[in-house]
Amino acid sequence: MAISAAMIKELRERTGAGMMDCKKVLTEVDGDMELAIEELRKKGAAAAEKKAGRIAAEGIVASAQNESASALVEINCETDFVAKDESFKAFSADVANAALTSNVNDVEGLGAVVIDGGVTVEEARQELIIKIGENISVRRFAKIAADGDTVSCYLHGARIGVLVKLTGGDNEMGRDIAMHIAASNPLCISEADMDSAVVQKEKQIFVAQAEESGKPAEIIEKMVGGRIKKFLKENTLLGQPFVKNPDQTVNELLDSAGASVVAMTRFEVGEGLEKRSEDFVAEVMAQVGS
Repeated sequence: MAISAAMIKELRERTGAGMMDCKKVLTEVDGDMELAIEELRKKGAAAAEKKAGRIAAEGIVASAQNESASALVEINCETDFVAKDESFKAFSADVANAALTSNVNDVEGLGAVVIDGGVTVEEARQELIIKIGENISVRRFAKIAADGDTVSCYLHGARIGVLVKLTGGDNEMGRDIAMHIAASNPLCISEADMDSAVVQKEKQIFVAQAEESGKPAEIIEKMVGGRIKKFLKENTLLGQPFVKNPDQTVNELLDSAGASVVAMTRFEVGEGLEKRSEDFVAEVMAQVGS
């Protein structure tokens, strides 16, 4: 069967695959459009598996909100160029909406959620890998239900996203607190929430530093106690100076409005991931050598 330009165009519009890939698969299936789509999806799964080992530490944080909840997702790709691609951003928005409207608890479950176009998140991810040619991953997501309280969202560009749940406060204050969290990156809300293992590790470091001073043990104990107190103040949301008014702490700001923070989530693109580093000269020379 002769493969027309119109058939190739239709397949491209329905799958987002490249022109040559569309022409090739249509030829293989003798022009059967539905079978061609199925074959491209199979190739997408193979492409996704092949690229799965490649580092994807760039990307964006996307959000979605409704009256009952708010959600954040981190979607990763290999380069910041792809992070600016409209189809990548559209996929990220679809995943954020899927996280918001579904009741799944993990990324695997999120992959099975059906989004616009009648495909699952995982199928859409594989199709996007075919179209873009980079490894793409849905790294993580978070969802906070309002339950009668205020949930506010702040996005700093597309690289940092924060959700904050307030009791007794309004959305404007919630957004201010979320903006503060984006800038100051507290480890937790209050001293009571701080991981004891983190405190113990800091204490060991402070003790080792103080012992080098040669001071008596009781003085060292006071020095370490002071440093731990400072560490907790600097790394808990309530203890930090508010970014918009450093003369008051976040705790003082909340108290003045009769509000309290009951939950927070902060995502930053690529945090904790190995960054991709490329030596383009070496890459070109390797290709020339091969």
